[in-house]
Amino acid sequence: MAKVTSKYQVTVPRKIADAYAIRPGDEIDWVPAGDVIHVIPPGKRAVALDRESRLRLFDRATERQGWRATAPRPMESPDRGWSREDLYDRGRVDRHQHSGLSIR
Repeated sequence: MAKVTSKYQVTVPRKIADAYAIRPGDEIDWVPAGDVIHVIPPGKRAVALDRESRLRLFDRATERQGWRATAPRPMESPDRGWSREDLYDRGRVDRHQHSGLSIR
């Protein structure tokens, strides 16, 4: 997490700067996006979309979500040779069984 100094300056974390090739002296863009701020690294361009473009993207995303909700799911084979309960006991040793003790 970065702190804002009294001069309203922010230090870019080293991992982020390396990942996006941000170097001292580079100019970065700050783009308000509702409740968050997008930081655009050098060489990239923030694309401002008009209302129609944003609505078109929203409609496409809504269609994808609707398709995902109704898409057929692969059926699980009921004859798989094991049950969910078998997984819980796998690799566990019954200490009473292997200690030579008999419990009645």
